[in-house]
Parts: sequence; C-alpha cells; structure tokens
Amino acid sequence: MDNITTSLNEQTETIEESESELTEQAEVVLNHRYYLKDIDGEVIENNFKLFRRVAKAISSIEKGYKILPVEATLLEKDFYSMLSNLEFIPNSPTLMNAGTEQGTLSACFVLPLEDSMEDIMKTAHDIAMVQKYGGGTGFALSKLRPKGDRIKTTHGIACGPIAVLRTLSQVSSMITQGGKRDGANMAIMAISHPDIEEFISCKAVEGDIHNFNISVGVDTKFMEAVKNNTSYPLVNPNTKQITKWIDAREIFSKIVDGAWRNGEPGMIFLDRVNKDNVIIDTHGEMIATNPCGEQPLLSNESCNLGSINLAKFYIDTEGNWQNKIDWDNLKRVTASATHFLDNVIDANKYATKDIEEMTKATRKIGLGVMGFADLLIQLRIPYDTKLAREVGESLMQFIREEADIYSRHLANLRGVYPSGEDKDEYRNACRMTVAPTGTISMIAGCSSGIEPTFALVWKKANILEGKTLYYSNKYFEEDAKEHGFYSEDLMEYLSKGNSLQDRDEVPQWVKEVYITSPEISPEAHVLMQSAFQKSVDSGISKTINFPNEATREDVQEAYLLAWETGCKGITVYRAGSREKEVLVKGTDKKEEPIVCCDSPNIVEESGCETCKSCGWSLCHVA
Repeated sequence: MDNITTSLNEQTETIEESESELTEQAEVVLNHRYYLKDIDGEVIENNFKLFRRVAKAISSIEKGYKILPVEATLLEKDFYSMLSNLEFIPNSPTLMNAGTEQGTLSACFVLPLEDSMEDIMKTAHDIAMVQKYGGGTGFALSKLRPKGDRIKTTHGIACGPIAVLRTLSQVSSMITQGGKRDGANMAIMAISHPDIEEFISCKAVEGDIHNFNISVGVDTKFMEAVKNNTSYPLVNPNTKQITKWIDAREIFSKIVDGAWRNGEPGMIFLDRVNKDNVIIDTHGEMIATNPCGEQPLLSNESCNLGSINLAKFYIDTEGNWQNKIDWDNLKRVTASATHFLDNVIDANKYATKDIEEMTKATRKIGLGVMGFADLLIQLRIPYDTKLAREVGESLMQFIREEADIYSRHLANLRGVYPSGEDKDEYRNACRMTVAPTGTISMIAGCSSGIEPTFALVWKKANILEGKTLYYSNKYFEEDAKEHGFYSEDLMEYLSKGNSLQDRDEVPQWVKEVYITSPEISPEAHVLMQSAFQKSVDSGISKTINFPNEATREDVQEAYLLAWETGCKGITVYRAGSREKEVLVKGTDKKEEPIVCCDSPNIVEESGCETCKSCGWSLCHVA
C-alpha cells in the first residue's frame, strides 16, 4: 500500500495556476455573473480559480465513498482539466455555487401541484425556496379542477388553473435566483383538461405571465384524433367525468396559432416521455418538465446538467469524418463528466427536504452536448444534410453508450439509485439531456446545444450598461482570410443581417458549410432534433426556426413532423414575432432576432432586459 500511495503522490502535484484562453465574450459573462465577488462587489476570481473551486468542491465528495485521499486529488485534477480545457462545462448553478456556502447546484426542478389550497400554497412556498437558491421550476396544472367547479368544503367556486398560474407567477417575480438571475418556470397542462383553451391563449398578449413558458401535454390518442379529424374528450381531473367532446383539429389549430404568433405554447408528447420513465410503476408518470422543456421530471425531482463541447474533439487529419473525431478523448471526457454529475447530487444543497429525498432516490443526471455546429464546420459538413444528421446520431449514440457504461461502473462501486434497487443496474435513472446551453456555450466559446450557427457576424445589445458588442464566427473569419475572400465590406454586410448566399466572391462550398439557422428549412431542424433524440432518454432543447413570412400551415407541418419522427417535444420561433428579443443582427430594414435559448421570454425590468427562459441578463443588473 505504501508503494501505491507513493506512486500516486508523485502524480498529484499542485495544479499550477494558468488561466484558460477564453474569448472576450466569455470573460464578460464570467465577470458579470460567475466570478466570486467581495462585499464591495469587486471580482476576486479568475477562470483558473473558478474552475479549480468547482473541481475541488465536486471531487471532495469522494471521501464519502471510502477511497484514498490521493484518489480524490487525482479526480480533482481530472475534473479541473476538462473544465479548464473547455471540454465539459456544468450548468450555471454549479459554476456559480460549487465550493460556496450558498445556492443549489442544480438547474432543473419539478414541483407537485395538487388540487387543494394547502397544496397550492406549499407549491408557492417551494417555488420561492427553489428560486432563492438559484433553480428554475416546472409543474403541471393538469390536476387542478377547472374554473367554476364547486368546492364542497367551502361551498365556493374554483378560480381555475390559469388564476393559480398567475398567482404563482407573482410569487416567482418576487424572487431572484440565487441573487443572480430572475426566476424561470414552465407550466404544462394536459390536452384533456376542460380549461385547455384558456391555457393555450393565456400568453397571447406579450408580457402576460412573463416568467413562465407554457406547453401543452399531448399523447398519441390526441395526435391520432388530429390526423383523422375526430373529436376527443375533456375530462374533469376532480370528478374524472367527461365534461364534453371537442374537435381535436380545432384545438390543434389554436396551439399552432399561438406558436405562430409568439412561440407559445410549445408541445410535449407525454406518452413518449414516459416510455423512458424507468420507475413509472413505483413513482407514476412524468407530467411536467423544467423551464426550457428538455428535462421531464417527477414531482420534487431535480436534475443537474452539463454539456460536452464537441468542437474540442475534432482532429485535423485525412480520411472520412469518423477519422476526424477523437473518440478516445471523447470516451474519457464522457466518463469523467458522468462521474462529475453524479458527485454533484451529493455535493448539492437542496431547497426542501422533499426535493433532496426524491433527487437522491433517482439520481438523475443530464449529460448533453454543445458545439455541434462548430464540429460540423470543421468537418466541412453542411448542417442541413443527411450526413450531418448521421454524424449527430452517431456521436450521441457513442456518448450515450459510454455514459451508460460508466453509470453501471459507478453502480458497482456505490450502488444503484435507491428507487432502482433489484430492477436496474445504473447509478442514475436517466443519463442524457440536451440543454440549450445559452450561457455556458458563451463561456466555452462554442455554438449552443445542437443548434446551427445563427449568424456569422452579429451584435449583442445592452450586455453591460448600454454597450453593443460585435462578434464573428471564428471559423468563418479564419476561412475567409485563408481562402482570400475576407473583406471589411463583407463583414459589415453580414453584420447587417444580409446573407452570405448573395455574395459572388464567396466559394460555393463556403456557402453550404456556413449556412445559418434562418436559412435552414424547418424540416431539417426537426429531423436533426429527431436524430439526437434516438439516444437521449430525457428531452432535447431545440428551436425550430421560421422566417417571419412563415404561415400557420408551416408551423403545423413542423409540429406533426416532430410527432411522427419520435421527438418528445417541440418549440418553434418565427422571426420577429416578439417585440422583445435577446440577440439581434442588424438589417437595412429592421432588426432580425437571434434567440438565446429554445424559448426566449424577454422582460424589461429596472432598465434590464432578462430572458426568463434561460436567465441571461442583458444589463449591469445580475
């Protein structure tokens, strides 16, 4: 044992302080929100200290599993390496709060909402506690009795789920997540609820219920009724009685109209979600998701997310695309990231005892990806092609298999998740989630999630105190200079929102490889989401972008295609359909939108524009 310890000690020299090479944009983000500050608000961290703080806090959990202290030190170095190399970044609450005395490390929570005054008030309390500690919440309105129902105990009349939703929205408005960002929420209502039409239209006016995203929970029976132009029943969740039969296609058209108008409501295919619910027999169905919709959860569950930066695994070598992926390193990082996220569950601080108990009972983690569009650019594969979808499907299958292997390894060392005893072999009830990665992709300097490049040259307004910052896609600028078509005129032209496709001096292969999100067909967007979904046991955050001139019929076709191709949900966004948008690229005619996440919801408060979906704040107020 002494020889082993001596050998290990030789490998555990102190991590030398050296800062990662981050973009100017990343440093703005980190200074604004992530670096620790003293009592006077002065920054006291740099990126080395941040990554070291996080790595040390998460690796320290190892001591609870009876391993040698030197092994924990080695793990700390491993965690620090993948963080500082920007190969893997955890969700924002972990970066902000790990190693401190405040805040949760998880981003996603689902709370129960039962049909009684006591339960509604408890949910209001728990929303406040979760968001005080830095999390976002989701819940289902589906169990609440419809508006106008009689209440036997008081002989009164029920106010209905939308009134409850507005009340909970007001509670959320009082809270700033961990003192650093405003509360974000998701409300879901089952398609069979008698108040479904009121729910579909509750955000028709921009600014109403501003801190909630909304989605309709549907199932195959409803979608078949839409397809066959038949009716379906509305059922009172209190009495379990059918209140009326309603035309499915008419309700579907109202959902589509709302999505066309301003992107809401989205749609969640709940029966498809529950096919991957491995504890449905003991814990029931999942009927709600986190604020951005990619993480379905049971009541009182939380989930911590993290994303692998695929752009970091490109190898500049000869051969087909498979030869140009560093599979060995991807395997290593996938294992380390799975270990990291499992440790977060134990390192976490939970807002309520119920959340802690449920989270540790299922130990769900959400390992995802970002930088996919950047990887495709390096591979010279256009995003809107069948080959690109094959690349995405293959990569996600590989990551899923390696995460599963490592979760089983952890189960052998530490035990399976408590709710999975005697019937499951994994440490974690689910492993994979593709999150929007709005802010952490800025830190990593890569494209967000599995989204395509939105623009090649762009500006972001009001990041700090009214400043406007301009950015260009680093791969595009390098290619433009290397291949002789770079000019200030071209960059200015693109910064105004004009298309690369209209420039004669640009080679055709460049136009194909650097196609941007607004130029990609909605069908190609949906098919890419479907390709990744095949290996994701939770959900996927993905925006299906439409041009401003898109019709309601176009949106309808995308919703149907998402269902037909196996997606678990869908969110669409038609350019220019909201007055408040986060990122903009200038045009000669108007400002075109660039969304920060899959369901942007922008509110201006106290001189600060904030996205209620992902928490990104565009001003000096955190």
